[in-house]
Amino acid sequence: MVNPENSQPEPEVSERRDESNANSYKRSIFGVPVTVTISIGKTRLSVSEILDLKPESIVPLASRIDDPVDLIIDNTVIAKAELVETDAGALAVKILEIMEQTHD
Repeated sequence: MVNPENSQPEPEVSERRDESNANSYKRSIFGVPVTVTISIGKTRLSVSEILDLKPESIVPLASRIDDPVDLIIDNTVIAKAELVETDAGALAVKILEIMEQTHD
């Protein structure tokens, strides 16, 4: 059995309890709002087709209603999701897969 007095806290836990200015700065980043874009599909239109758009025009997309959608932050796809309806009738997304991070 592990004695709590002798065990070392996880680095992550100790960082949260660290009151230094450096750690305070790190924690403040978690509160920064980030815009998440949900991409449901794409299409290509000519300039002529764009100029002909009017209310009630239908622009077909290359995707189907049940195809996964992309969650995008700063032009980077971070996850795949599916469209769902909330209990209140609002549109939402359900995360299916978190994309692996690649560092350029």
